[in-house]
Amino acid sequence: MARVKGGNVAKNRRRKVLKAAKGYFGSKHRLFKTAQEQTFHSMKYAYRDRKQNKRNFRKLWITRINAACRLNDISYSKFINGLNLAGISINRKMLSEIAINDEKTFTSLVEEAKKALEKGPKKETKKEETKEVKEEKKTEKKESKKDLKDLTVSELKAMAKDKEIAGFSTMKKDELIKALEK
Repeated sequence: MARVKGGNVAKNRRRKVLKAAKGYFGSKHRLFKTAQEQTFHSMKYAYRDRKQNKRNFRKLWITRINAACRLNDISYSKFINGLNLAGISINRKMLSEIAINDEKTFTSLVEEAKKALEKGPKKETKKEETKEVKEEKKTEKKESKKDLKDLTVSELKAMAKDKEIAGFSTMKKDELIKALEK
């Protein structure tokens, strides 16, 4: 069998790697093997740092907001809590931009946060509301289960037909109830 050397394909692949390694120190931009290793590492670092960049920017925005808050005699955590209580939802990137470029607007946001903190939290929290809603749903399910058990098979089949449940004609009463509860 004849020997295959790769020809243009291998040459182009190597050229592409060396082009990506342009500017690297020493043999890392001259020799294919070391250039390839370095470009692999560089790609790993770039992938990792794209994720870390998001963290770094959030830290920077929080630092800027905190500095502006301190000028207005409030801490960062109280400011954010006050905004949440006031129902103002602005992300930290925009808050930092406002703090840098428009001090009057930022001061008005601080005043709103302070007012909301003075009023205090609402009496009913979301957690309490969700607990009540969950309990109501549970009682409704229990009542619906009792109601379905009281019905006849033909009535259950009619309900299954209305809900377009597949294969309802061959189902038994328990199976029909389970299918209708879903």
